[in-house]
Amino acid sequence: MLPTQLRAATHLLVVTGAACLIGAVSGLTSWALFEALDHATTLRLDHTWLVWLLPVAAFILGATYHYLGGAANRGTSLVVEQSLPPLDPSVPDHNPKIPYRMAPMIFGATFIAQVAGASVGREGAAVQISGSVTSLLTKPFRLKPSDMRLMLIAAMAGAFGGAFGVPMAGAIFGLEVQQTGRMRYEGLAPALAASITADLIVESLGRHTPMINIPVNIDWSIALRLVVVGIAAGLAARLFIEVLHGVKKTMHDLISWVPGRPVIGAVATLALMLIFGRDYLGLSLPLVEQALGGSVASWWDPVLKILFTAIALGCAIPGGEVTPLFVVGATLGSAMSGPLHLSPTLTAAACLAAVFGAAANAPIACAVLAIELFGAPMAVPAGIVCVVAYAISPKHGIYEGQRHGSTKDLRATAVQPHHS
Repeated sequence: MLPTQLRAATHLLVVTGAACLIGAVSGLTSWALFEALDHATTLRLDHTWLVWLLPVAAFILGATYHYLGGAANRGTSLVVEQSLPPLDPSVPDHNPKIPYRMAPMIFGATFIAQVAGASVGREGAAVQISGSVTSLLTKPFRLKPSDMRLMLIAAMAGAFGGAFGVPMAGAIFGLEVQQTGRMRYEGLAPALAASITADLIVESLGRHTPMINIPVNIDWSIALRLVVVGIAAGLAARLFIEVLHGVKKTMHDLISWVPGRPVIGAVATLALMLIFGRDYLGLSLPLVEQALGGSVASWWDPVLKILFTAIALGCAIPGGEVTPLFVVGATLGSAMSGPLHLSPTLTAAACLAAVFGAAANAPIACAVLAIELFGAPMAVPAGIVCVVAYAISPKHGIYEGQRHGSTKDLRATAVQPHHS
């Protein structure tokens, strides 16, 4: 029998090697999804009449998920929840369960939603696909529940890191998103291995994440103004969460027939499009490119993107939240640059990461994401804005499966005075 230390080292090597394979699968599925969605966006832009099919597409997706989706309806929240160990150690442990049908369903649903112009993201879909495929591929090996959860952490890290070309941020995201204020350090090696592998796979297949080096010159005045940007980012995350939950509750209370809810969201989206234009349909990536290019966004750009996305997701049109929140952050930071006399590129880059970081309760991962995308000098600005935004954001984020770990109210952690 092997000594305990040797068994531990062997187990680490095996798990990390398996995580590399998971990362390769995550990279391949993310690449395939993004290629498909690029074609979907091009198709919609070339044939503008396709947006009028959004109510039909929404009904098909709503009916499919309602009658066939089962647990897949919970989306990314299910993957996050299943990667967590049981709260009560005395309860018998069981293997995480991610429906195999989740991968093809979210792939097809996200493609259809983008063709028709729904304001939903794609990275959440990548996480769901990766988690579902990982569950399928690991089934024959009959892994222990604890090892299976490590594979799900690797799957989330690989999907996030491969999607954005940010392997370090992907690894941290996989560890940080599960529980607020807590990181699963036992999953660090497989998370990093999967994220790096996924990034290398995506790069080798020809999808490159452009890095924008942003010049940064920080002093006390700029740092204080960045705190204001962080407060605004946290409030934007809070607004998105409140509107999203409000739309979900309204639909639940008013529309008893579940497949009808996405249709209402589609009709509302088309009505908003007629009033405000098409800039907020789909991923809205041109708004990010303009903001990072130095153009100053209008103050209503982040507000309208929140509204379009919250209506789509709140009415159960399948898709993700990440890219829309990046759009909200980039346009919000850009719009605030004028009144605060800051560089629009700097504020757009820092706020891009901060709004999603606050909404997902993953500030460290998103600060590292900004560093990997925009260069090492972004460390201080991104750190300030992401941490402040996280502190301002609500306790419960966008992922219902995320476990509450620590409070953001520092008074709750203070040592209480002893009264004799």
